[in-house]
Amino acid sequence: MIELFQQGGVLMYPLAFCSVVALAIIVERALNLRHARVIRPDITQVIENIKSPEDLGLAYAICEKNKGPFSAVVLTALEMKKLPKEEIKEAILDTGRQQTRRLERGLVVLDTVAGISPLLGILGTVLGMIQIFRDITQFGIGQASALASGIQLALITTATGLCIGIPALVAYNYFTNKVDGLAMDLEYWAGYLLNKLSGFNHDAAAHAGRERAGR
Repeated sequence: MIELFQQGGVLMYPLAFCSVVALAIIVERALNLRHARVIRPDITQVIENIKSPEDLGLAYAICEKNKGPFSAVVLTALEMKKLPKEEIKEAILDTGRQQTRRLERGLVVLDTVAGISPLLGILGTVLGMIQIFRDITQFGIGQASALASGIQLALITTATGLCIGIPALVAYNYFTNKVDGLAMDLEYWAGYLLNKLSGFNHDAAAHAGRERAGR
């Protein structure tokens, strides 16, 4: 492996850097985009158990304890619970967009690695072929085995670039799809909570209206 790396030439170094970056992002995103880590079951449970405005304090405490994209969206709704429904919805959407960008962290870099790794590999091959044709010009084509060996070495960078780029592209598409699914789940639970908060506001307004009518 070390011998192939050395034979591949100077472009093997940026390819090695790309592979390390891609691996680091894949591992980090695989850990942090787990469904239970983003859509925390303890928060969904407390949202489901909200029956009255008195239960909102527990939801607030749970979200404060478990920081993350989901809790940020829920806290936004709870902090604006007394506002009209449309204003709460707009604030939730704004926070949701910000948190979705957090979930997408590193994916642009992964996409870039998937794109440039094969190109770096092709560049290495082209440079190797140029060197081979220079050797032919100088020494002729009498040594076929030497030329075949040179071509083989020139193709090392292309193979390396593809070996990095293909998994990186697959991982990018997988994580992009996963972020889309998590964003939909965030939207679902935010809408579920919003309906409860608007119901509480409606009940409070109706109660206040009855009291004024009774006077």
